[in-house]
Amino acid sequence: MPIILITGAGSGLGRAAALQFARQGDQVIVSDIHAAGGHATVEMIRQAGGLADFMACNVASETEVAALMSAIKTRFGRLDAAVNNAGIGGKALTPTHQYSLDTYEQVMAVNATGVFLCMKAELALMLEQGSGAVVNVSSAAGLIAMPNNVAYTASKHAVVGMTRAAALEYARKNIRVNAVCPAFTDTPMVDELIGLHENMEQKLVQSIPMKRLGRPEEIAEAIVWLCSDKSSFVTGHTLVLDGGVTAG
Repeated sequence: MPIILITGAGSGLGRAAALQFARQGDQVIVSDIHAAGGHATVEMIRQAGGLADFMACNVASETEVAALMSAIKTRFGRLDAAVNNAGIGGKALTPTHQYSLDTYEQVMAVNATGVFLCMKAELALMLEQGSGAVVNVSSAAGLIAMPNNVAYTASKHAVVGMTRAAALEYARKNIRVNAVCPAFTDTPMVDELIGLHENMEQKLVQSIPMKRLGRPEEIAEAIVWLCSDKSSFVTGHTLVLDGGVTAG
């Protein structure tokens, strides 16, 4: 039975991915800094007849990431796939000259350093077993700019760069590393953005050529595919799921 780790699985894209992996019979390790959300995801999976366990982790802490990997190795003995999804939105609608250093550093710590720390630990375990797949959750903002949110844009560009670098490093080690780049999707993070302005939802929808938000399940399907043998010749790829945003 494949062992799958998903960070930030207490809500949104992470939860949708956890549910999708569980539906196909995988053992899911639900990880999140927020225990309540993580346990709720586990309960949803178990009620549907799937297998899941919760392991708390702050991905920005090297100590906590190391402890998470140690617990996975001790309990399951392996890690077949990892989805590095944990992330925060930062201070949206804030021009760069007004963006605080504290907020910038917090966003980079979770979105960029967190992915690095998780990948570093996951790849070490996968090297021991001789195989594995990693999917990092970036964003359309990792390919084009999101104005008035410099930290989020910078962090998601970093995820794309780290994905490509790691993919080349481990291509001969039977380990694949890819990323997904969704545009605005119906998640709690986007709900927060919508709440900043009364017309924000309409503006977001209008910015997408398909004229709708993405659905978490759509992103989850792509993540599951990238972790499967069906994508066995795919590595270093950034799979764009944006309703056409980056096509122009």
